[in-house]
Amino acid sequence: QVQVTESGGGLVQAGGSMRLSCTFSGSRYDYKDMEWHRQLPEKEREFVAGITRDGGSRYADFGRGRFTISRDIAKNTVALLMNNLKPEDTGRYSCNAQPHWGPPYWNQGIQVTVTS
Repeated sequence: QVQVTESGGGLVQAGGSMRLSCTFSGSRYDYKDMEWHRQLPEKEREFVAGITRDGGSRYADFGRGRFTISRDIAKNTVALLMNNLKPEDTGRYSCNAQPHWGPPYWNQGIQVTVTS
């Protein structure tokens, strides 16, 4: 059974930085794409950033230039470094990992609160 260990999150002042990470353990297989999504208050979940197994990355417009996604294939870990955070970035951030078969695995979600 796959387990997800997450870290990061909490309170940060506007303009500050925060690093989130998720480690997927318990599977003998690696993963294809890994992604970050977020759900802002009273909004639907939206894509934030994704990274392929080869390291190719893509970002939502709001994160391009401020957010950096990375992964450690050996550790099955995906991270999101967020710089110049804004109050409108406040929300619950989720990571997922796409296995070679079946639906993606998700974490519980990490709360990020940016104060002005």
